[in-house]
Amino acid sequence: MIVDSSLDEVKKRENALSIIKNIVETSGRSSLFDLTGLSGGFIANPSELSLLETYVGPAIFEDDLQEVGKEHMGGEKVLPLNRTSSGILATILTLVKEDSNVVHYLAELPAHPSIPRSCKLVGANYFETDNFDEFSIPENTSLVIVTGSTMDHKVIDEGEFKKVIEMAHEKDIPVMVDDASGARLRTVVFNQAKACDLGADIAITSTDKLMPGPRGGLMAGSEELIDKIKVKVNQFGLEAQPPAVLAMLNGIKNFKEDNLKDSFSRKDELFDLLNEKFTNFDKTPTGVMISPEGLSNEISVSHNLSENDLAFVFSFILLKEHGIITIPPVSMPGASATIRFDLSTADAFNLDLNDLNKKIESSFDRLQGVITNEEECREIVFNS
Repeated sequence: MIVDSSLDEVKKRENALSIIKNIVETSGRSSLFDLTGLSGGFIANPSELSLLETYVGPAIFEDDLQEVGKEHMGGEKVLPLNRTSSGILATILTLVKEDSNVVHYLAELPAHPSIPRSCKLVGANYFETDNFDEFSIPENTSLVIVTGSTMDHKVIDEGEFKKVIEMAHEKDIPVMVDDASGARLRTVVFNQAKACDLGADIAITSTDKLMPGPRGGLMAGSEELIDKIKVKVNQFGLEAQPPAVLAMLNGIKNFKEDNLKDSFSRKDELFDLLNEKFTNFDKTPTGVMISPEGLSNEISVSHNLSENDLAFVFSFILLKEHGIITIPPVSMPGASATIRFDLSTADAFNLDLNDLNKKIESSFDRLQGVITNEEECREIVFNS
């Protein structure tokens, strides 16, 4: 395998960032097309930037974030975090006891790796399933987790969502919702209710997913639980710093539902174009994607690469040769290697879909030309 460990994943990400830097410095930002759906942003005016001091910033911006955050997420109180993973970790540190059970229902396996890793850290027994008929809550359960929208944008059925919450509350067990992209995807595109309005005790979203905010997390829920979790957040340095708080505030204010709705319709056009050559692309709510397995099924050349390695090499070709950023090159260890072309981003609106289709086809042809040479593939991914 080319990418065979968490260290390999870190190294390929370092190479991807180096490529992105080189493109910006040599050709300008307009030559990059971030189609990850995680492009985020940092919106601020000069008068706001002048207030980003250690204590002045939170004093000025956190109250405002409470108001817009509650409107966006529901709940009684919100808590800004440096990552969604930080909020997941802090919640599990706060609510989950050693040797107790944590059960997790999601629309499609696997869960985000931060969830089982956090459970392992506290010595809890962790169970996850995407089969609702198999979902149950055993004795000695400390926490029930629901994922609103998976890493590959598979959205939970709202009826099952409600039922899981009801099952947990019948046993007086709190429910945490990993709503990283779902806080917007579920509500805007699928017309579902906010997680807190459905009865969740805690919900967490990523403020850079499908919105123009920073890489960070925003937690909402009952004031009592938020206050308890906030203690752990502050003890372990997981809180969002003033610049991120400001960017979250303005990211939510500038979030436009119409962008998501427009991408929902444009995806059909791109999907039809790709289907003229490929058979394994799937639609997502805001674009198209191809899984490592699907990409492997498209290949007509004999090779020895793993399915994930194919996805990494393909996505690096897209980045190096066409400036198209997808998740696999820049992702953190453990993330899905599925390649998504998200059309909800600002860069996507500057792309002609016929041209994007040609770039994808060209990159695929290049992939088939190099996969018989593992060393060349390693060079593409690691610049080694």
